[in-house]
Amino acid sequence: MRTLLRLGRPLVRLHVRLCHQSVYSSHGTPRRVGVELGDKKLEISSGRFARFADGSAVVQLGETSVMVTAVSKAKPSPSQFMPLVVDYRQKAAAAGRIPTNYLRRELGTTDNEILTSRLIDRSIRPLFPAGYFYDTQILCNLLAVDGVNDPDVLAINAASAALTLSDIPWNGPIGAVRVGMVDGELLINPTRAEMTSSSLNLILAGAPSSQVVMIEASGENVLQQDFCHAVKVGVKHTQQIIQAIQQLAQEQKVTKRSPVKVFSAPADMVEHVRRLASERIYAVFTDYTHDKISRDDAINKIRLETEEDVKETFPHAEPFDIIDSFNTVSKEIFRNLVLNEYRRCDGRELTALRNISCDVDLFKPLHGSAVFQRGQTQVLCSVTFDSLESSIKTDIITTALSGIKDKNFMLHYEFPPYATNEIGKMGGINRRELGHGALAEKALRPVIPKDFPFTIRVTSEVLESNGSSSMASACGGSLALMDAGVPISSAVAGVAVGLISKPNPNKPAEIQDYRLLTDILGIEDYLGDMDFKLAGTNKGITALQADVKIPGLPLKVVMEAIQQATVAKREILGIMNKCLAKPREIRKDNGPVVENVRVPVSRRARFVGPGGYNLRRLQAQTGVTISQLDEETFSVFAPTPGAMNEAQEFIREICKDDQEQQLEFGAIYTATITEIRDIGVMVKLYPNMTAVLLHNSQLDHKRIKHPSALGLEVGQQIQVKFFGRDPTDGRMRLSRKVLQSPAATVVKTLSEKQSISMGSNNSHTINTDL
Repeated sequence: MRTLLRLGRPLVRLHVRLCHQSVYSSHGTPRRVGVELGDKKLEISSGRFARFADGSAVVQLGETSVMVTAVSKAKPSPSQFMPLVVDYRQKAAAAGRIPTNYLRRELGTTDNEILTSRLIDRSIRPLFPAGYFYDTQILCNLLAVDGVNDPDVLAINAASAALTLSDIPWNGPIGAVRVGMVDGELLINPTRAEMTSSSLNLILAGAPSSQVVMIEASGENVLQQDFCHAVKVGVKHTQQIIQAIQQLAQEQKVTKRSPVKVFSAPADMVEHVRRLASERIYAVFTDYTHDKISRDDAINKIRLETEEDVKETFPHAEPFDIIDSFNTVSKEIFRNLVLNEYRRCDGRELTALRNISCDVDLFKPLHGSAVFQRGQTQVLCSVTFDSLESSIKTDIITTALSGIKDKNFMLHYEFPPYATNEIGKMGGINRRELGHGALAEKALRPVIPKDFPFTIRVTSEVLESNGSSSMASACGGSLALMDAGVPISSAVAGVAVGLISKPNPNKPAEIQDYRLLTDILGIEDYLGDMDFKLAGTNKGITALQADVKIPGLPLKVVMEAIQQATVAKREILGIMNKCLAKPREIRKDNGPVVENVRVPVSRRARFVGPGGYNLRRLQAQTGVTISQLDEETFSVFAPTPGAMNEAQEFIREICKDDQEQQLEFGAIYTATITEIRDIGVMVKLYPNMTAVLLHNSQLDHKRIKHPSALGLEVGQQIQVKFFGRDPTDGRMRLSRKVLQSPAATVVKTLSEKQSISMGSNNSHTINTDL
């Protein structure tokens, strides 16, 4: 027995090694297939890299290549959900760069990596079998990035290929494309250069039979009909990618594994729960007096009583089976109410909005503020202005790999636990918050003026949540921007549309019947099949995000959802316009101020100070931010008008003894010697100027080593001729030597005159007494 026990661990290792060898051998033959997408060729290959993974694929477009691996454990997870992890990581080496941090390694996770990981997750998650609770990891590795083709869409296709070519149970494949629109013409997988002039950025994942799995889009007020056409064109091209992946799977003769266990509630237990609790659950869902908390409390009370009875009837039942049995029955009742009786749990019609109220200018010290209330979802938005130096500076690696550059408009979304009557850890940001904030930012960005003189930060804090808080953030952010006096081109509103569907009994992937729900509650999102968020202006669409929980949506459902959301969006805009119809013409008195200071090159050294000392002291004492715009112009940003007044006084104090004079080239002036040096004398042409050097070589025709050889003394007045300024450093060029000849001279007399001027960058330059 001891011998067998001693052999146990090596036998396990041998078994694992044999398994890996079988996986390795199944991926041992390199295969490649190409897809023609317009004038571009997408190549999908497998069998060359990462062959120990359950699935591995490389997708290449141009010179950009992305490898994705898929691995799923053979042992079930204790989690009561699909434990899928997607990690998309940017590699500096893929762009031919070295990370700029201290360790010169890839550290942490950037926002772009998280958002791309979510994009891939949302595309592949709906196609895993129900009850497949096995730890699964998708890793995306950028092999090469050419700076022309973006790798995010390639990563979705590579993930689809890796899962399809693996033995992991997955009902794919899917295909993904990016659709752009330049001058009304649709482009499939446009280059970065083409995207800079595109009015649409649509990423779409499609399933077989022209179904839609995921949509992520932003647009410059794209018309509804143009957007719908773009979706149809995108779905058509995804089918070509799907066919290519299916061809690879057929060549490889992929066989899917049979999971040890697929989690689902036993039918007899579900029937027992249905007899016990269905009437009481139905009564709760049809009681329209309930709000979110009271409805949840009533359902949980029924849950606890039912579970106690089930434990007695089925003493050996697994905890998951008991919980899932009740969830199955409550979900069935909720969905049947909508499908069969056209009734929602709060009593609304299927296309009706919840009650909406909004208010602006809540807190006077803020630059702009608004609260948007829709049903039991409440969002407080505030707007803050700061200098352009405060804009988000993207690191060079992210810029090289994803093309994202600096931005001076940002929206930050916060979802504290009290918003849903819970407690939780505060601090940091999770993937959900980042994704919701990015969607609301996309919705508002197209209406922000390009030449706005400040960096804008919108903060959206969810105070109460019962569905669609990201779209409420778009509505509240629009109102807050108008309250702050930002001249946005149009107000923006957003709404979420849900779906309750009934699958075809013979073909579960097809929908037999469905209902679309406008302005969904949290429970309708949780128990429904889709969360379809659309935001835009009265004219068109600025952002759209569609997440589905079923294997795919027919195009017909997508088109109806866009139309239903557009109608609701216009209704919301009408309500918002009653609160504040257009941006305030004048920003608040306590808002920031930007003015320009013109400093001649000859005075720049005096203004800046040694090593920038004067500028640092100015910023530290007054709180202003100074940036140089061009050779002679500095921009001064002050957080308040009072700070600007302090800065102006400070600048006057710095420059009061250094005023520019209108000197005439070739004229002769009287200079006063202020200091004797070995190399020459320091002279002033007028009392409040900074002394300048008159070099020994310009004192006399004779060569001298010290000014004392000419009998010059401090305080003595001498005649000098002005020859302009040095073009490189602005120093005066004076000479006494040229006057030693007996030519007639006319001496000029100077009067004090100011030259450094300050003015708003939005108005003409104003001369300031300094």
